Amino acid sequence: MQIKWTDVDPATGRRRFLSAEKFAGEWSFRWKLQRRGDWTRGLQPTRAMWEHVLDSLHRRYRRREGVDDADIAKVDRILKDWKRSVDEEE
Repeated sequence: MQIKWTDVDPATGRRRFLSAEKFAGEWSFRWKLQRRGDWTRGLQPTRAMWEHVLDSLHRRYRRREGVDDADIAKVDRILKDWKRSVDEEE
């Protein structure tokens, strides 16, 4: 399963292309600055990226595009753990 979208690169302020891909039960993120450029792997996802993935999964789930309850639950758990780790740091 692959989810693609665009956002603004925090380093340059330019548009960047993002991709989140689930393969063998694990999510990986990658990015590129040009539409036809090569993907750069190993992007550390931010909370906003995970929220975008969760929103996309919810929308796809309604249309039954290869998304099941386990996919949504896993990303939801990642976001909940993220919130707990941020709360513990404060």
